[in-house]
Amino acid sequence: MHLLIADDHTLFRDAMSQYLTRSNPDANITTVKNLDEALSYMGNGNGTPDLVLLDLNMPGMNGLEGFERFRKTHPDTSVALLSGVAEVSDVQQAMDMGAVGYFPKTLSGRAMLKAIELVLSGEKFIPVDHATNGLMPSYFSDNNKNSPTAPLPIHTKSPKKDQSGVGLTPRESEVLERLGHGLSNKDIARELDLQEVTIKLHVRGVCRKLNVSNRTQAALKAYELGLIKKI
Repeated sequence: MHLLIADDHTLFRDAMSQYLTRSNPDANITTVKNLDEALSYMGNGNGTPDLVLLDLNMPGMNGLEGFERFRKTHPDTSVALLSGVAEVSDVQQAMDMGAVGYFPKTLSGRAMLKAIELVLSGEKFIPVDHATNGLMPSYFSDNNKNSPTAPLPIHTKSPKKDQSGVGLTPRESEVLERLGHGLSNKDIARELDLQEVTIKLHVRGVCRKLNVSNRTQAALKAYELGLIKKI
């Protein structure tokens, strides 16, 4: 596991690095304190990290402008956001722009590790408020699965990989297949044992990668490309 953590809070950055290293002694964890250092690390032949965690409010970010800059410079690198405070709209926009997750700094070490493992398995991660089935931007707790802010579950099954060159993740391919079968987000969520808000994020990701504006167009284009078969 090769991670790059970019955060200007030394205590948080070091504590997170130490926890992850203790949990996985083979992990390669690099920390930097601003966006410029993160971009410099990426360009210095250090290899491509499996995941980059960018603090939304650190120097150089200017909100989502910095995230967009990083994504344009390194479009094939998985990037997630870190933040102590973030608006739901910022989280949603970041996910639309290709973020693989949003990690509040209020996550415990154990929950953070599980969230990272989830993302590395090809899923997306956001904390969910089960009372509203919406995004939970902060004050996350992993005390128990019945908590209103329990983490999205980690799924151990291995979906088929996308062989089309479109760049779909395994989960996006599963969602797209069900879109082609006419299933609603609620039905897809039930079949895949995911939160409905997570399915919405995957649908947005599918539409973005297929360069279409809605789920119907996504299904039609998927048929044209042979990504899914009509039933």
